[in-house]
Amino acid sequence: MGQSKLIIVSDEHSVVESARAFANHHSLELRAYSVREWNLKQSQQHEGSMPSLSAGAQPVESGAKILQFPVGGQTQPVQSVQKVETINELESKAIKAAIFEYKGNLTEAAKALGIGRATLYRKVKQYNIDPGEARRRRAA
Repeated sequence: MGQSKLIIVSDEHSVVESARAFANHHSLELRAYSVREWNLKQSQQHEGSMPSLSAGAQPVESGAKILQFPVGGQTQPVQSVQKVETINELESKAIKAAIFEYKGNLTEAAKALGIGRATLYRKVKQYNIDPGEARRRRAA
């Protein structure tokens, strides 16, 4: 299997240097392109002169992976860059956000969340959310 490569497209020198440090730390081959250079390569790609490279659901190459580059000069292993939140954590955050958006009005928050008022009351109790905090902020 070939050496892993890190391809970065950026016009910001600090981002490229951060990527270079990351690549060196992880023994990766780095290919850095300016946005202009990348656009030129992309236009050449359409002429069939280079392999396809794209993000999202489309594969880059057989066996390749697109990974999020650590921001802020972090050189952590890629696996620890982002923590996956549980469904309960996401639900709790959504409920808190809705309650604060509607300034503690649980009926309106429940409508916005697309759940019944009784369900929201149960979830508020389950996640130990204090709707009074949102109401107090409204008064302040």
